[in-house]
This record gives sequence, structure tokens and C-alpha cells, in this order.
Amino acid sequence: MRTTTVDDPSAVHACAVPGSDEQLWEMTARFLGIGLTTGEQVVYLSDGTADAVLERLVDDRVPVDRPLADGQLTIVDPETTRASMRVPVRDAAGALAAMVDGAVDAGYTGLRLTGQLSSGAHRSAGPSLADYDGVIDTVLAGRPGRVLCFYDRHRFTDGVIERMRALHHVEAEATALYDDGLLRVTRLAPFRIRLAGEVDHSNRPVIARMVATALDDALRTDSAPTALEFDLSSLRFLDIAGAVGLVHAAEEFPEAHRLVLNGVRPGVLRALDRCGAPFAAQLDVSAHPGVSQGFRCPGATGTRGARIPPGARAR
Repeated sequence: MRTTTVDDPSAVHACAVPGSDEQLWEMTARFLGIGLTTGEQVVYLSDGTADAVLERLVDDRVPVDRPLADGQLTIVDPETTRASMRVPVRDAAGALAAMVDGAVDAGYTGLRLTGQLSSGAHRSAGPSLADYDGVIDTVLAGRPGRVLCFYDRHRFTDGVIERMRALHHVEAEATALYDDGLLRVTRLAPFRIRLAGEVDHSNRPVIARMVATALDDALRTDSAPTALEFDLSSLRFLDIAGAVGLVHAAEEFPEAHRLVLNGVRPGVLRALDRCGAPFAAQLDVSAHPGVSQGFRCPGATGTRGARIPPGARAR
């Protein structure tokens, strides 16, 4: 099997096996965001996961309101998604072909499809996930469509994952500096790191080490920037001790360098403020871009954080 990333334009039909929810949302949003940018029609099959995906798209600064309104981005509701896994395989293949052809007829460059289909792995009768997957390559042959099949370890058994992996020729991967299932840390660029998930006593030392390492590398590299950036757009929780650690770390920066925390959510921002962030001379903090667009704090009723545009669940 060939391994690649979700950015690979040659990966027409690939699978991915995320080890954590944060990796799942990261890869899903990246796959969908590329389609929106390149003019494809984008379809997400939701099995109760649309809120998390839309939230991550907002975190990634991908505009979703207009694509949802004009039909470029369609979120298929859970009931319809589950029903699609009960139709005859021939009908499912015909529906996929019609979706791709319809996207082209509507003026899009093609169709991009992914989603959460774990309900299809828990049925005792009817077509299996393998049956549906087996027709995708045939349908996409000669058509401008892309399908990414997710089999994450929280929703699929190891046996199902290995069977589905064997049906694919390409697997998309996404590496991380750290991922414990609660916190995922990725490198966006040299001296630019992203945190997604939650920071508590179990992984707090990891953040302290990464800040110290980034500063040490910057001091040893002539071409390094003076601003060391940590993107917190997808960090939903930071405990008080973690906030204190970041503030103290910034206070120890030399005068020529700064610790920059970008995209900070309201709850995390409050924790930083309480721990002295406004008074740390070497610390720069900027708010999450969704704050001015009706962003909800983590835990708000009905979402994991982001404002969900009207009609997003019912398309």
C-alpha cells in the first residue's frame, strides 16, 4: 500500500486510520478545505460528527458560511447517512456516480466526499462496508471525484480496520509531534506549532518542553524568527497550571524574542488573563478568529465550540 497525505492530488480513493479524534478532525477538515479551495463540490456524510468538523474548519480559517449557503459544501444529516448504508450496493454506486456527474454539470471541478460511516460496521445483515467500498474505484474511473474513507480507532474494531485497509491501495497519514488522544501537537512550519485538544496535568510537561526546545533552537539558529508561534485555535481547554507555565515561560524569554499565542479561544484566554498574560512583556496573545463571528465557548449547548451556520445539519 502506498502512503501519502490528504493533500496528494493523485489520491483519488484513499483510506485513513486516525489514532485520535483530534487527528480525525484535522485530516477531515484539511481534506474538505482543499476541495472548497479548488472549486470542487464537497460532501460530508455525518453520523453525529458534523459539529466537530465544522468547528475545525472554522479553526483552520476556512470560510464555511457561503459554501453551505450556495451548496458547494453539503452536510448530509445522520439519518440520511445511515440510510445510505442500507441501500443495495448497485444503487449506492449509481448515487455516487450521479453525485460526481451532477457536480460537474453544476460547474464544479469535481466532487470530494468523506464522512463518518461507523454505523455501517455494526450491522448484522445487509451489505457490508467492504461491499460499498468495493465499487468506489469503478465509479470514480474517468470521473473527477475523490473519496477519503476514515476508519478511526475509536469507532472501528482492529479487525474491521485491517479488512478495510486491505481493500485500499492508498492510505493517507498525518504525522504529529505528540498525540495522547487528549492533546495533539503538530508542526505547521519551523518555529510554528499547533495545539489541538486539551492540556491538563497529564500532558502539561510536554508543552513546557516544547516551548523550551523552540526557544533553544531559535537561539542556536541564525535565521530563526524572533517570534515563536503556538497556534491555539483548536485548544479547547488549558488548566490553570498550564496557563501559569506558558506565562512564566514567556517571562523567561530574552528581550529579543517573543512567545506568540494565536487563535486563543475565550475560555483559554480567560485562563491566561487570570494568570498574568497581559503583564508578560514577552508574550503576545491574539483571539480566535471566530470570536467576532459568534464563536461559542467550549461546552456551549449543541456544539463543541464553533458557531454552526443555519441549515448546516440538514443539507
